[in-house]
Amino acid sequence: MLKIAKNRKINILVYPEFHFKGKKIYGVDLSGEVTPIEVRDAIIECFYQAHKGLLEDKVGATEEDSKVYTRGAVVAIVKTQFSKIKADFNNPTKEDLIKICDELAKLACQFRSCEEIKKHYCEIMELMRRLP
Repeated sequence: MLKIAKNRKINILVYPEFHFKGKKIYGVDLSGEVTPIEVRDAIIECFYQAHKGLLEDKVGATEEDSKVYTRGAVVAIVKTQFSKIKADFNNPTKEDLIKICDELAKLACQFRSCEEIKKHYCEIMELMRRLP
């Protein structure tokens, strides 16, 4: 069980609805080797996809400008989490990436349902499973 903020929990070990038969998860090709940098970038894309509507609503800019701003905001959020755990954004380890996912899940729980967080978390954990 992954403990999430405010005593909310997500069971990440058993989630039978997810079968990763597709060829890509957040742009990462599952048919080849997966690198920590690809997983880091997938985490950024995942967090962006999950929260872009919330972030874009806050910006109040043109659609194109808000996309640039919100992507930048997500990168900044992820970099902050790397700093928080004293990890290297440019050279992440598998352990660092797992900690980052846990921290981002806690943060996301304030804005999204646990079911939605579980879905994204499981997708990223499939990528983690493929790391050496």
